[in-house]
Amino acid sequence: MRNVEKLNAGDSVDHFFLIHKATQGVTAQGKDYMTLYLQDKSGDIEAKLWTVTKEDMKLLEPEKIIHVLGDVINYRGRKQMKINKFRLATPEDNMKTQDFVGGAPLTPDQIQEEISHYMLEIENANLQRITRHLIRKYQDAFFTFPAASSHHHNFASGLSYHVLTMLQVAKSICDIYPLLNRSLLYSSIILHDLGKVRELSGPVATTYTVEGNLLGHISIASEEVSEAAKELNIEGEEIMLLKHMILAHHGKMEFGSPKLPHIKEAEILFFIDNIDAKMNMFEKAYNKTEKGQFTERIFGLDGRQFYKPTALD
Repeated sequence: MRNVEKLNAGDSVDHFFLIHKATQGVTAQGKDYMTLYLQDKSGDIEAKLWTVTKEDMKLLEPEKIIHVLGDVINYRGRKQMKINKFRLATPEDNMKTQDFVGGAPLTPDQIQEEISHYMLEIENANLQRITRHLIRKYQDAFFTFPAASSHHHNFASGLSYHVLTMLQVAKSICDIYPLLNRSLLYSSIILHDLGKVRELSGPVATTYTVEGNLLGHISIASEEVSEAAKELNIEGEEIMLLKHMILAHHGKMEFGSPKLPHIKEAEILFFIDNIDAKMNMFEKAYNKTEKGQFTERIFGLDGRQFYKPTALD
């Protein structure tokens, strides 16, 4: 069996997959069809089921495991699967959901231990108390949830792994530029995406919750900081600064930030977040691409395709 990331146009498919997402549509001729996003541990692929019944529409739901016979094609610079035949997995197939869910390169315990070392470097007592309080509050979800339903770090423990790699980048930047306040930058990195534990449904077939769709992770995280400060009887300017970091971490209003960065640490947080997200997009795309070829179009990078050189490792 070839992993999703290794499938290429022209390949035939005879595999089991987990349904990550399922949508219904109608062709120009008025016929029903379905778009499924099928995943294994290596990634996911868009799949089209052009002949579909009403019963199929009821059966094909997220978190279901199905066996697919199909073909992979190239559609507008992206790999797409045409499903010719499918069936739901049965108990006799001995398939488990966790067999199809990718994860971070470190275990949740390893990530937690690494992040705890960075917490010790938060010298501002108020920022450290709030950070520890909120991580304890959402510990299980924080260390198991993905950072997104797609695009970047969309795998189990992706949220905390994204935080860890951002902290590693921040450490180097703070060492080079001591003008930056390490406590504020570290605490905001750890908490900037905390709202995703309420915005997203979980690590399997991740979708957005009602709260996530209506409020979004940025406002949720800012609210969590306010509630934590009140609960811990903490007052001071650093609470306002931490909330500003969270509210401004997308950098631009067109990217979803309610506020633009107005302190130097907020600007740097935006850059670090952007770098780490894009590097994960590159990693996923290059893992699917042979040397001497271009990647498929990467949505989070303006739909551009990137060349994988033959002369470089």
